[in-house]
Amino acid sequence: MIPAWQKSPLIEVRAIASRSEAEAKKAAAALGVPRAYGSYEALIADPEIEAVYNPLPNHLHVPLTLKAAAAGKHVLCEKPVAMTAEEAIELRAVAGTVHVMEAFMVRFHPQWLRVRQLIRDGQIGEVRAVQVFFSYHNVDPINVRNQADTGGGALYDVGCYGIVSGRFVFEADPRRAVVLIDRDPAFGTDRTTSALLDFGDGRHLSFTVSTQCVQYQRVQICGTRGRIEIEIPFNAPADEATRIFLDDGSALDGGSVRTEVLPACDQYRLEGEAFSRAIRGELALPYGVEDAIMNMRIIDALFRSEKSARFEEI
Repeated sequence: MIPAWQKSPLIEVRAIASRSEAEAKKAAAALGVPRAYGSYEALIADPEIEAVYNPLPNHLHVPLTLKAAAAGKHVLCEKPVAMTAEEAIELRAVAGTVHVMEAFMVRFHPQWLRVRQLIRDGQIGEVRAVQVFFSYHNVDPINVRNQADTGGGALYDVGCYGIVSGRFVFEADPRRAVVLIDRDPAFGTDRTTSALLDFGDGRHLSFTVSTQCVQYQRVQICGTRGRIEIEIPFNAPADEATRIFLDDGSALDGGSVRTEVLPACDQYRLEGEAFSRAIRGELALPYGVEDAIMNMRIIDALFRSEKSARFEEI
């Protein structure tokens, strides 16, 4: 995130904070950041800081965002914005005074914007189904992604991207959802999660995410007259072109696939610049607190479904 922002004329990375001043100074020196603080509160108290990026473990997203907002700082908060929708709703109290945006960088990448434009233009007909697979393999017990009490697990970490994919493509919110979850017996986190979301009018989102599967990611968008595939949907490389595949379905061996290549770009820089412009009043905040609350309502419904073994209303 920091190297991406340092390339932008719209952003100045002024300070970095850690619970350890020594660690903060070490990171600041390595990244060329001029100031280092030994507590998050010290950084928030700095009158020259206009906005903060909150990448802390999930259970600290809302508490630290509220502290920063109380000090008049705008907050770009990592996903998921909270542990529950009820907790996310607390952010409504500050939404009118500062900007708070959940950090889904993919929504600013040109490949995603191009896909949505193709859909709006009717290139694949009516979109009926979105399928997402996103996985990696991590069994380190110290890693925060494997700690249940602070918000670890596949659904919080990468399932949220599946949810955002469906909402972005359909430009709508789901009505109900059902899930199948396999939990790690030692960590207690969901290590493989598969979900089906009903967006109404025959529109379905299905996704499988895993923290203990081979590294892989792909998005398929299927319509009545064609299909779009995003090759590297979430971790798109900043220094390489990206590709999307369009298929009219006339050949099952791939002979009907047409490839579009998009120039290299840094989606983290684009996200940061959009947030900067919103702070400057140059554009409306692209995604606010209500959008983040909806993401959490969907995650809540999926966790309820794990217990009820049936569809849950959003």
